[in-house]
Amino acid sequence: MTTNSAASSPWLTQDAFDRLQSELQYLSGPGRAEIVARIEAARSEGDLKENGGYHAAKDEQGKTEARIRQLTELLRNAHVGEPPADHGVVEAGMMVTAKIAGDEETFLLGSREVAVGTDLDVFSEKSPLGAAILGLKKGESTHYTAPNGKDIAVEIVDAKPYTG
Repeated sequence: MTTNSAASSPWLTQDAFDRLQSELQYLSGPGRAEIVARIEAARSEGDLKENGGYHAAKDEQGKTEARIRQLTELLRNAHVGEPPADHGVVEAGMMVTAKIAGDEETFLLGSREVAVGTDLDVFSEKSPLGAAILGLKKGESTHYTAPNGKDIAVEIVDAKPYTG
């Protein structure tokens, strides 16, 4: 299967991009400063081996730094803007209806960051399912290998642009 550069970069709506940019700015500035202040306050309490506040703040610092790295990478590589054209081809930014192992499911193919606050199922175009169906059209079928090693049949029922 071949992929193009749009397929290798995550698709985000402008709203999702702006929200993630704001989160990154907060975490990189005031968020980091708050954690550093908590670490310093906990450190001043004495023995670090048995200091739960210190260890909790250090753990939070690690999670925050990981989120900063994740957001930086996502925003650097994201394709931002309108969903793809309504031409029925499965690509990032499309709502896909597919028969997966005989069951019909509808989901967004793209970044889960787009669907924050919704109960929408999202599959990355880099996931085994996403990679298998990328570029397919309505009525086309394929198989993919699930993480558990099982071979799963997929038939594309429909693909429409995500409208949020």
